[in-house]
Amino acid sequence: MPRLNNKTFYENAIKRYGCTAKGLNWNSKQSQHTRFEVIHTLLEEHLPSSTVIDAGCGFGDLYLYLQQKGSLPRKYVGYDMLQEALFVAKKRTKQHFAHKDILNDELEHADFYIASGSMNILNRFETFLFIRRCFEASKKGFIFNLLRGEEKEGHFNYFLPEEIEAHVNDFAYDVEIYEGYMEGDFTVFLKKEDL
Repeated sequence: MPRLNNKTFYENAIKRYGCTAKGLNWNSKQSQHTRFEVIHTLLEEHLPSSTVIDAGCGFGDLYLYLQQKGSLPRKYVGYDMLQEALFVAKKRTKQHFAHKDILNDELEHADFYIASGSMNILNRFETFLFIRRCFEASKKGFIFNLLRGEEKEGHFNYFLPEEIEAHVNDFAYDVEIYEGYMEGDFTVFLKKEDL
């Protein structure tokens, strides 16, 4: 089970903060964009020729960020479990979105899967399953970020980079970990081929 009811967690934030970064339980738009910048840097040269699935897309903020950078993928699809978020994302971006549970539903194949903040309230088993399923559905790789720290009680899910590296070792051979861009966060790029 998730640490919290995913639907309730996000619905309450949306009611309180509206269609904003805080409405998706980000600390701020700036912290959201800092994470997006790392993702953009890793994928920038590959985006024009790639298909991307944004797993846990929220309001489509990653797409809007990439659009602002002038660096859009050939095809973008957003997955989320929250219908309200999908409605807003589709209206804001005019892209394709689907109501999907990453842990249980069939996933479409894409060159890259991206998950920014999507696993922060999952339990450890669910996080590892989410990582594996997105990696398996990607043709070229999966980029995701997690909260960095020792596992503790509370709403959020914390990991140490070495835990993730040890976990993915049996199925991902090219693992890159990025730190230092923001305290308490790290980004992982699981590659399937030389890029």
